[in-house]
Amino acid sequence: MSTYLLIHGGWHGGWCWDKVKPLLEAKGHTVMAPDLPGHGDDKTPLSEVTLDLYARATVDFASKASEPVIVVGHSMTGLSNSQAVEFAPEKFKAQVFMAAFLLSSGQCLLDQAQPDTENLVLRNLTFSEDQSTMTFNQDALKDALYNCCSDEDINWAKSKLGPQASAPFATPVQLSEERWGQVPRYYINCLQDWAITPKSQKAMYTANPCKEVFVMDTDHSPFLSQPEELVKHLDSI
Repeated sequence: MSTYLLIHGGWHGGWCWDKVKPLLEAKGHTVMAPDLPGHGDDKTPLSEVTLDLYARATVDFASKASEPVIVVGHSMTGLSNSQAVEFAPEKFKAQVFMAAFLLSSGQCLLDQAQPDTENLVLRNLTFSEDQSTMTFNQDALKDALYNCCSDEDINWAKSKLGPQASAPFATPVQLSEERWGQVPRYYINCLQDWAITPKSQKAMYTANPCKEVFVMDTDHSPFLSQPEELVKHLDSI
């Protein structure tokens, strides 16, 4: 049995894993699904949220486990998880990128997202006056993030989404083969994803090869749309 550390993506909180956590636990695994700083019930001011803060919080979460964890990152947190693994590779058994940004050292999220002109995220963001936070256009959420989800799940997620700090999107990761590269990587490729399009996902796991790539015929949010299939893949790692 393994310990899984499930890290939510931008605008979300640990709540997004509510369908996944009990399914993994039913298989005998230990599961943690915390809120990153500034998300969910965590009250860290968004003005203080950085990629480094996310990464160090992720190391702290992993340090609470009794064994190295399988860390699962969704979307944006592929980056902060990568940075966390670089900081403390001994805390991590494997890293899973679920429809997530898998970048090379020196790249930031925007380097990958901006050229992907088919993604529906960047065009549907509203920035605060000082550009430090972003909110998602509610009318675009279904098409961008939840296009395979039930209306009930979409409405539930909409009720919980919060604003997102901008700084982590523009901060490059600093990684090395000696540390980050030593922890096995897995990718979950989502074929109906309009937040990080399938061609963008493929480009990333081609540039940074993974031990295994799982393919799911679903949207950007398989924790809601296909939790059973998602758990099957996670359980196989």
